[in-house]
Amino acid sequence: MKNPRRSTNFRWNLRWVLLLVSGVMLFCGLSMAETLNKGAAEIRLPGGERGDVPFPHLQHQNTLKDCNICHSLFPQKIGGIADLIQKGELGKKQVMDEHCKKCHRGKKAAGEKTGPVTCSKCHVK
Repeated sequence: MKNPRRSTNFRWNLRWVLLLVSGVMLFCGLSMAETLNKGAAEIRLPGGERGDVPFPHLQHQNTLKDCNICHSLFPQKIGGIADLIQKGELGKKQVMDEHCKKCHRGKKAAGEKTGPVTCSKCHVK
């Protein structure tokens, strides 16, 4: 005859093990999803006649924490800015004026470490 108490303990322990394994799997899945969504560490953005702009993408992600700060203006895809420029949906200097310089100047005024605010500091030929 089986011991009913032993059977109940086994089921209770099994539930805890399954709960723990599920939690670990969920944590790992969320961590991987965040890592996969990071994009390239460095991106080269089209900069027109003044030359392309090497953009430290990962550094901005780590600092800003919210992708929509920049990606509200252009999609999160390779070549997104170039596509919008080609379609005439993104004006010349729009990204720089509306996002980059505005953010960098705001951080500088607040006494925080920030990036450049002049054209020649970013565009390279």
